[in-house]
Amino acid sequence: MTAPTTQTAENSDDARASLEALRTEIAKAVVGQDPAVTGLVVALLCRGHVLLEGVPGVAKTLLVRALAASLELDTKRVQFTPDLMPGDITGSLVYDARTAEFSFQPGPVFTHLLLADEINRTPPKTQSALLEAMEERQVTVDGTPRSLPDPFLVAATQNPVEYEGTYPLPEAQLDRFLLKLTVPLPTREDEINVLTRHAEGFNPRDLQGAGVRPVAGPADLECARAAVARTSVSPEIAGYVVDICRATRESPSLTLGVSPRGATALLSTARAWAWLTGRDYVIPDDVKALALPTLRHRVHLRPEAEMEGVTADSVITAILAHVPVPR
Repeated sequence: MTAPTTQTAENSDDARASLEALRTEIAKAVVGQDPAVTGLVVALLCRGHVLLEGVPGVAKTLLVRALAASLELDTKRVQFTPDLMPGDITGSLVYDARTAEFSFQPGPVFTHLLLADEINRTPPKTQSALLEAMEERQVTVDGTPRSLPDPFLVAATQNPVEYEGTYPLPEAQLDRFLLKLTVPLPTREDEINVLTRHAEGFNPRDLQGAGVRPVAGPADLECARAAVARTSVSPEIAGYVVDICRATRESPSLTLGVSPRGATALLSTARAWAWLTGRDYVIPDDVKALALPTLRHRVHLRPEAEMEGVTADSVITAILAHVPVPR
């Protein structure tokens, strides 16, 4: 009875090593941004989607492209613009004069990794076209549901909403993103590294030339997901997650706290992080590590709190400091 268990452990270790190798490959194209890389890997393990937010020019798109180049997965990119229509994403029925029939022409959403570039530059109607795809893993056109491939991940980028020409994402769609990752400006040292690479001939449009190669595939991902599903969660940890989320609903700085869906998401991401760090059980530090990216887009600040400079991150950080940590 021990052989299958040993084999399973070996497969799990191999899958972990493959996913850890993603960091090395992505680092060939993107300097720094380790938290964002980790978040993308966690989302893949949890079958979730990621929203990357940052000012223009901080390598959000390059980060997703480097991830796709490091994985043996199909990927497509959609540049969101004000005139983009829902059918441009999901696909539509096209009349074939030869057969005198309508046939379905799949849109770019039928892929493993969809890069939704500058998603907040298109109106809410088109943004909402992704809702069914992100939640149900299918697209319905003319009453017929069509399944999307597995794995399927939407990696959307956006500029902060205070910049011109952007539309805030609908609340329902924000909640469909497992993680919201902020991509900050690089440190001085990292920025010098970026300039040095470009001076030496680095071309961000040629990732293959930069040496980025596939190091993991669907089999590794499936094995890793199975290992994450075996990661144990004690009743104390489950209670800790619930206490954190309930505290957001009682915060005087928020008009809306984290829903039960958000609590489930936090537990899921904590399990993935625990497995990535080499454990088969979750500890409170795993929950703390993923609390900000998992919860920051699921709460709403009161207007008076915003005027005082309060942020979602500061509210969640304060809650983490006050909620009792289980032993």
